[in-house]
Amino acid sequence: MKVTSIATQGRWGSSDWVTRYQLQYSDSEQTWRPYRQEDVIWIFIGNSDTDTVVQHKLPHSIRTRYMRILPLEGSPKGGMGLRLEVYGCTYKSDVADFDGRSALLYRFNQKSTSTVKDVISLRFRSHQAEGVLVHGEGQRGDFLTLELQRGRLILHLNLGERKRRPQSTGRSSSVMLGSLLDDHHWHSVQIERFNKHVNFTVDGHMQHFRSLGQEDTLEIDYELSFGGIPLPGKPGTFLHENFHGCIENLNYNGVNVIDMAKRRKPQIYTVVSMNFYNCKYRFSTCPSIMRIKWHQRV
Repeated sequence: MKVTSIATQGRWGSSDWVTRYQLQYSDSEQTWRPYRQEDVIWIFIGNSDTDTVVQHKLPHSIRTRYMRILPLEGSPKGGMGLRLEVYGCTYKSDVADFDGRSALLYRFNQKSTSTVKDVISLRFRSHQAEGVLVHGEGQRGDFLTLELQRGRLILHLNLGERKRRPQSTGRSSSVMLGSLLDDHHWHSVQIERFNKHVNFTVDGHMQHFRSLGQEDTLEIDYELSFGGIPLPGKPGTFLHENFHGCIENLNYNGVNVIDMAKRRKPQIYTVVSMNFYNCKYRFSTCPSIMRIKWHQRV
């Protein structure tokens, strides 16, 4: 569900309310993430009486399955009591589950593709600290690789510098963002490239850099792979540690890759069988759709 706003009141017919609280959310109900603004755990101002509604619109909406309220301070006239309403909107989700052996290959209609501009966006939830999310390379030396290393995301990019690879000692543009990204939570990624200028964004934190190489175009031969790097002619084997977890809403230059895979489009080739999920959530305050937990600190 995509949550955009939260509102509270005191408990009806009493002198109980919550004056300050924290908001936490989770997809698994096992690990919880506090709501933050600018990397600071946010303290919400609650109520000062029983009936007045205090609403907070979230500057950054959250996608979640579970929420819980952690009261920090209650009514000086009574105890802690709460009426709660959560607001959200429809959210469509296409998810692929990678088991550490699988990969998706997006094959081009011709031998190679050469692009001046690229936009790749996805969300991922990883069970391991290592794994390739995206990879493509060309014979003239171009490559693009997005991978997890020790729980951090690294983007390798090279335009036209021959015979260079991310693992070699040769030069390449390698930019690192994030930390502890193997925490079983969802993380968002976007790569925007125009010529040599690149914006690399992870969970809202953007780093701009200029790629190395002799060209302004990115030339990739045959296919772009997601979830691993299969060796040519040997499906199922990989040069790097392959990804283990879930990828959601994977888009490459306007193409919804997971949706195409579910519809068995010929451009998409699956290495090892995979599970696909099409989750369309319509959020309401109905507890059967979303669980909201109340936790009182003693």
